[in-house]
Amino acid sequence: MSSPQPIAPTSFSQGYTPNPPSRPTRKEILNYSAPWPVYGLDWSNQPTEREALRLAVGSFIEDGSNKIQVITLPEFAGIEGMDYNPTSMSDWVPIAETNHQYPVTKIKWEPYKGGHRSYDLLATTGDYLRLWELKEDAEHISSGTIGRRTSTGGQQLVQKAVLANTKANFCAPLTSFDWNTFDPALIVTSSIDTTCTVWNVETQQAKTQLIAHDKEVYDVTFAGNNADIFASVGADGSVRMFDLRALEHSTIIYETTSSLAPKGPTQPSAPQAAPLLRLAFNKLDANYLSTFHMDSSSVQILDIRVPGIPVSDLRGHKGPVNCMAWSPIGSTEIATGSDDHQVFIWEVSQMRTDREESDPHQKARTITPTTGTRVLHEPFRAANVGGEVNQLSWSSASPDWVAVGFGRTVQALRL
Repeated sequence: MSSPQPIAPTSFSQGYTPNPPSRPTRKEILNYSAPWPVYGLDWSNQPTEREALRLAVGSFIEDGSNKIQVITLPEFAGIEGMDYNPTSMSDWVPIAETNHQYPVTKIKWEPYKGGHRSYDLLATTGDYLRLWELKEDAEHISSGTIGRRTSTGGQQLVQKAVLANTKANFCAPLTSFDWNTFDPALIVTSSIDTTCTVWNVETQQAKTQLIAHDKEVYDVTFAGNNADIFASVGADGSVRMFDLRALEHSTIIYETTSSLAPKGPTQPSAPQAAPLLRLAFNKLDANYLSTFHMDSSSVQILDIRVPGIPVSDLRGHKGPVNCMAWSPIGSTEIATGSDDHQVFIWEVSQMRTDREESDPHQKARTITPTTGTRVLHEPFRAANVGGEVNQLSWSSASPDWVAVGFGRTVQALRL
């Protein structure tokens, strides 16, 4: 069996040119050395290269002195010579920073919905759901933020809102959230108190809150093609789907078994399901989503039309999987990151039937749901980075770039 290809300067996209022909070819690996352990990570969704090649980065420090930063390339920061150290090991420079007391469990830029305005909007979770504005400000840099004067003015992160459930007597930490790409007014959060809350960020009010699982909820995500469907996973070992139009019931797409649960020194008398840590909808085909178990080296691909049994099981990693992201331009491609220092890109070719059927030039065919799980051991491409991969983000605006976070390092890999 042939070895997977290393990540190299070739693109999955057809006809996409990340750099204008007149500009020298950009490095294939861009490193950033953060002053703290990195966990939150997300690419900007703005369409221009100057705006797309920005990363929001969040720290994970237990003592309460956390930070969030926005970083970009020096050529886009307009940094004067005295501000930029050319001997630095970092290819990126911070253009804005602010305090975030609680560890950043997730950070995301607002989905792009066309037009232009004077600021960008970001969101974070930790103790609460917080909204931030990234603004140009050449005259005033407020306390707790940093900015650099550029040809277009300095930039700073300003907290716009703190969204909390006022009915609760205490603040249960939020584990994750997702921003609805179909209706960017909606954000859904997940919490250790077993609930998910859907927020309207324009009115800054909770639209609904529901008990989603029997135990802690670890992750939640919207289906990309509508404003109503979202799914969640948690410590009870289930993937559950919800419809905002009919919240009186949910659909269990997948449940783990006691055989997958972590083994302890003593086995409890009752079967224990293996917790599911993360999930992600396919960005181009919402019939498919992915998830993985706690302390597991494999990733399960699920078809919501065939509940209960994964259609694919990705088993190439040698250590626990921590993160994953579907390709924004290829419906059968997914990236995964693990404690084994590896970033894999998989070609889940079993889903090609759906893609071909949607093509009017292809001969019509009937999809026969699979009754078994296809196990894949070899990724399509691979990269060995310098540490345990905690976070991964695949750029939607510049799909030739995947960013990974490990230790105090952010590394952008050009595909």
